[in-house]
Amino acid sequence: MLDKIVMQTRLAVAAAKMDEPLAKIENQVVAGSFAFSRAIKEAAWAVIAECKLVSPAKGTLCNTYTVLELAQIYAGNGATAVSVHTNTAFDGHINDIVKVKAAVKLPVLCKEFIIDEYQLYTARAAGADAVLLIAAIVSDAELVRFLQIARELGMDCLVEVHTLAELIRVQQTDARLIGINNRDLQTFTTTISQTFTLLKHCEPDRVIISESGIKNGEDAQKLKTAGVKGILVGESLVIASDVAAMTRELALSGSK
Repeated sequence: MLDKIVMQTRLAVAAAKMDEPLAKIENQVVAGSFAFSRAIKEAAWAVIAECKLVSPAKGTLCNTYTVLELAQIYAGNGATAVSVHTNTAFDGHINDIVKVKAAVKLPVLCKEFIIDEYQLYTARAAGADAVLLIAAIVSDAELVRFLQIARELGMDCLVEVHTLAELIRVQQTDARLIGINNRDLQTFTTTISQTFTLLKHCEPDRVIISESGIKNGEDAQKLKTAGVKGILVGESLVIASDVAAMTRELALSGSK
């Protein structure tokens, strides 16, 4: 599934470059101020709340709210930052970031499958404060280059790892924000034990975020106690009967 999404993304980026060349995008970019990492570091406990309407594995997750409505709920109930999917596999669009940035004051993470520097420029042009970089789909050289370009654009990078081998690779770069994804990319099952396993190998100067499989405040507390700085949660929020209450539960549980 990941390979399929990456292939589709390569085709989409190639088409976008034809429609709107990089030189044109660069003229629309105003450098950011690293608001995402600042918000994470200043928070006692960070909740990155994700506007996730569709999952490639599970189909439609939420048809009650729009991306914008979810972002507004998150902002009003204790979230530290908002994550916005821009890949079509998740029914996302780059313009969703524009809408969210215009409506809420929280920093925004562009959740995308970054395989080309073009995407970094389009993310920043839309107003993204940070981008997700997935170690599993980029080479070491690409990772270093993307980190450098993002830094020049005033954007943070949350670098996602799934395995110890990926963690070792990422810690050979200057990436400060590392996301441990609890999803097995082969089976798509999730367990937060993956964070506990990899956390033992994380260098102390890295800021660690646990991603996927966090179901409630109890999970949040366990992760906070283990030493992570925060969590990125999408599905458990958008399928909750009360999204606002679940946002508050995750935010408050981790701060106890």
